Amino acid sequence: MTAFTAEIIGTFLLILLGCGVNANVSLKQTYAHGGGWIVITTGWAFAVFVGVVVAAPASGAHLNPAVTLGLATAGIFAWDAVPSYLLAQLLGALLGAFMVWAIYKDHFTATKEKDSIFGVFATSPAISNTSTNLIVEFIGAFVLVFAVLFFTDASILESDSKIGLGSLGALPVALVVWGIGLSLGGTTGYAINPARDLGPRIMHALLPIANKGSSNWSYSWIPIVGPSLGGIFAALLFLFFEG
Repeated sequence: MTAFTAEIIGTFLLILLGCGVNANVSLKQTYAHGGGWIVITTGWAFAVFVGVVVAAPASGAHLNPAVTLGLATAGIFAWDAVPSYLLAQLLGALLGAFMVWAIYKDHFTATKEKDSIFGVFATSPAISNTSTNLIVEFIGAFVLVFAVLFFTDASILESDSKIGLGSLGALPVALVVWGIGLSLGGTTGYAINPARDLGPRIMHALLPIANKGSSNWSYSWIPIVGPSLGGIFAALLFLFFEG
């Protein structure tokens, strides 16, 4: 499996299971309807675990543009490989969101609340405040990337080159994401991953879902810019301490 394919598949699994738990809790007539925040954060943690397990041997399992940008800034990942990773992550997110819609299609039809439908796909703030929302997404991604870098230098060896997160192992990454969701996620829904938010948001806009409302594009830049800057800043601070 190539690194490009691994990032597609890993991100696909991340979104399939992550947006899948959103659907299971939010949509009508599912067995988990109304399961609450603990179910959602746990589901997303397991989603990260599965995605990292599958993708790590081939790509290092970034599965997140904030991670890719952070590792490149830290000098652990080659900048010329960044565009292909970002593209693969977006494609995987699109495919994962589409599959969630296909699996839960009947439940989307049974659900009339626009916010519940939208929340399956993308994030939105509990209280809309541009500066605060941006800071929260920045901090969430910062915590993720900073922790990853200090766990294991965020690297695995393949042909004597460092490429990703593989030596970290899947479980610690999942626990970090779980912790971020439990502690910080109630503010913005903790996208902390531009591909995780953008890919499903695009699918929400494109798919023929009854009763769906706006895809809230005016907010969409925050879960892109905030996490990206958070990942880069985490890498710069890592370099400062390591230097």
